[in-house]
Amino acid sequence: MSAQRKDDHVRLAIEQQHTRSTVNQFDEVSFVHHALAGIDRPEVSLATSFAGISWPVPLYINAMTGGSAHTGAINRDLAIAARETGVPIASGSVNAYFKDPSCAGTFRVLREENPDGFVMANVNATATTDNARRAVDLLGANALQIHLNTAQETAMPEGDRSFSSWVGQIAEICAAVDVPVIVKEVGNGLSRETVVTLQNLGVRAADLSGRGGTDFARIENGRRELADYAFLHGWGQSTAACLLDAQGVSLPVLASGGVRDPLDVARALALGARGVGVSGGFLRTLLDGGVTALVAQISTWLDQLAALQTMLGARTPHDLTRCDLLVQGSLRSFCADRGIQTRQLAQRSSSIDALREMTGSTR
Repeated sequence: MSAQRKDDHVRLAIEQQHTRSTVNQFDEVSFVHHALAGIDRPEVSLATSFAGISWPVPLYINAMTGGSAHTGAINRDLAIAARETGVPIASGSVNAYFKDPSCAGTFRVLREENPDGFVMANVNATATTDNARRAVDLLGANALQIHLNTAQETAMPEGDRSFSSWVGQIAEICAAVDVPVIVKEVGNGLSRETVVTLQNLGVRAADLSGRGGTDFARIENGRRELADYAFLHGWGQSTAACLLDAQGVSLPVLASGGVRDPLDVARALALGARGVGVSGGFLRTLLDGGVTALVAQISTWLDQLAALQTMLGARTPHDLTRCDLLVQGSLRSFCADRGIQTRQLAQRSSSIDALREMTGSTR
């Protein structure tokens, strides 16, 4: 049953990739173009760091799958792509392994094919502390993701219906494991209030994982006989909205959900993300063109991100947070309702002197 569900998830996720809405709130975020802000390409670094973690690039392959022969093969290719490009990678939920240890290899392959890379294990918020440690040990993981998915569980025919223990369980896991804990949503977003709560629980970073990418409530509804939970399709906040909502919170945030290209990566970084994850888009590339195509796509994205940083005058990904941004449309309305000031984002480099300071220029 569990293996079949994992295979169903992949099939339905790919169907979504082929029928995705063109509405994406990243399109309501734009950079103010300053024609003299550019720097020289050799000055640009893609390295990022947060919560004591250092990554060579700010892009990562986010949690997808595992638990069946088919998904194990997918994980193998994802791990090879991560190894060849240097991007961090997260496993899908290892809950299937807790239920059936015989599927361990479908997850362990992420480490076997990528022995020196940054690998994140993934568990749900009901995992015991013992199982959290088992997940870390299974992958020799550098960090542990805990995923939050109340909308998915609600639509899932066999899903959980008890969520009140999650807060306490997250705190226990944070105290029990020896690696940083990153809490992520699965595509419905984390509000500012949730991010603050996670910080108080001992979480080291939050992956906002907003609406705009794979919709797991829609996937689970597709597995229901009557498909009677369609009203949950599109539930939650977009990734761009979550990034704006988290402005000023000291807990480091990562961004995933609806990231389509290197410009979306740059937008997310400029809105404060320390790293940007992609799942569905990379999965589609892998299944359509194989691991060679995925390696080529990730390599191209990294090259193009460096090009954007060069044009914008950002020596590091974090320097993008000093670039001027315009927030428009429905995203601006969201900010108004949530009491988020957007004007200051458009004035982060308010004079040519500030631009020269940003780029180190003396001209």
